[in-house]
Amino acid sequence: MVVPAPGLPASVRIHEVGARDGLQNEKAVVPTEVKAEFVRRLADAGLTTIEATSFVHPKWVPQLADAERLFPMLGGIAGVALPVLVPNERGLDRALALGADRIAVFASATESFAKANLNRTVDESLAMFAPVVARAKEQRVHVRGYLSMCFGDPWEGAVAVQQVVRVAKSLMDLGCDELSLGDTIGVATPSHVQSLLTALNEEGVATSAIGVHFHDTYGQALANTLAALQHGVTTVDASAGGLGGCPYAKSATGNLATEDLVWMLQGLGIDTGVDLGRLTATSVWLAEQLGRPSPSRTVRALSPDSHKE
Repeated sequence: MVVPAPGLPASVRIHEVGARDGLQNEKAVVPTEVKAEFVRRLADAGLTTIEATSFVHPKWVPQLADAERLFPMLGGIAGVALPVLVPNERGLDRALALGADRIAVFASATESFAKANLNRTVDESLAMFAPVVARAKEQRVHVRGYLSMCFGDPWEGAVAVQQVVRVAKSLMDLGCDELSLGDTIGVATPSHVQSLLTALNEEGVATSAIGVHFHDTYGQALANTLAALQHGVTTVDASAGGLGGCPYAKSATGNLATEDLVWMLQGLGIDTGVDLGRLTATSVWLAEQLGRPSPSRTVRALSPDSHKE
């Protein structure tokens, strides 16, 4: 039953990350053809922003070593944005050569994760991204800036709001069009989310430029999403079937499941443009390809047989 709540946005854009953030954390390498079919099925379900792959060195993320082969296979999907992750100028070169018009860079709010993920300090990583963002903007390419460990870090513990704001502001000052706030290990709570959003606004980062990226480690992803919506956020990252985690932070469990998000948004009367039945069928299909059930509660509720091995 649809019961709208006051003060929430009329629509939300879901930034689907399952094909990149989800599959990069799989132990087995998923065939390129399966990845391409996954993206096509997500598009058929109504998702309009689908993060396709990552142009990182195959040594670091072997699950996405087929980026050059996969991306051209997605060229026939009309009306769908297909952003790709690039870690440096070499990754940007590879993405631009294939015609990518939306990229993302991946920064950290903490020194420990910057070292683990990028082998650099926070400031060194920002310096590495500066020419990437500048060149992308010269080519009229949309740039998203991911910021991980915005609420907690497995090595450093709680992360001060002002520490996150400093790095976020620096990332936006490079020229990023959009900022995605990552709760990489899933420790955020609703008031913490709103406090960070308020602090970012106070430093000139507009809510309209912010997306949120929650992990469900402690079952808080939907509650945190609702808190962000109440603040005015209209871009939410999610992963079909709840796929994903983070290969460099072992305490990180799966992303917020897209189906769980759509179920909540539909109940609130918020438009997503997503067909929940088609999306659920897609996650059931992918779970079969992976040989294990989907962790999404909504997928399991709508597909009672999906939990069977």
